[in-house]
Amino acid sequence: MTPCAAVRALGLVVGLLLAPSWLAVPLAASHDGDAPALDFEPPAPGTYTLHRIMAAPDGEVLGLDGRPQRLARFTREGITLLGFIYTTCVDPEGCPRAYQVFDAVREAVAAAPALRDRVRLVTLSFDPARDTPGTMARYAGSRARSGDVPWLFLTTRSARELMPLVEGFGQDIRYTVDASGGTPRRELAHVLKVFLIDRAGYIREIYSSTFLHPRTVLNDIETLMLEDRGR
Repeated sequence: MTPCAAVRALGLVVGLLLAPSWLAVPLAASHDGDAPALDFEPPAPGTYTLHRIMAAPDGEVLGLDGRPQRLARFTREGITLLGFIYTTCVDPEGCPRAYQVFDAVREAVAAAPALRDRVRLVTLSFDPARDTPGTMARYAGSRARSGDVPWLFLTTRSARELMPLVEGFGQDIRYTVDASGGTPRRELAHVLKVFLIDRAGYIREIYSSTFLHPRTVLNDIETLMLEDRGR
């Protein structure tokens, strides 16, 4: 648990400040979508510090057009919300939950002019064998092609390119074999983690399923915006 997450867990609001008028705090509460209700009150934007946890790793990824690109292209010069998924995941507290939260965050950011041009979303598959660029395009649907807030859906050519990224982010993955249907089938399992990355490419927050909620993410995005404005 990060220091900021510990504060949230206690429901503390430290040093309440008058938020600037450009902040989208009301938007954060009104764009929760179908996310479960929070059982704590997140600290107000700008009343806490998001520490630099580590630099986001770089490596080769594939866009929906199948062309190789550097991941750093999508984790620099903007605030990035990045999550690992695999398209066949059906755990409601896993990839579908991340997809839901990303959708709500994108809607809220698109409604806030001060945030709209500063934020991007990145969904990266850790199942390159099945999640080809074409599969990712079907998974993305219209979300990869519409709206004012970029949402990138990426994969990798193979596990060789994937593993340095997975290890660099500290994303936990394990492979199991399911033989319940008579034919062994390789299955993925993972702990849900979503990463908030600042303009310089540093990871500033890591969300588990407990703290992955549109309101907490939006408050953290606004906190990073305030930090940039204060420099």
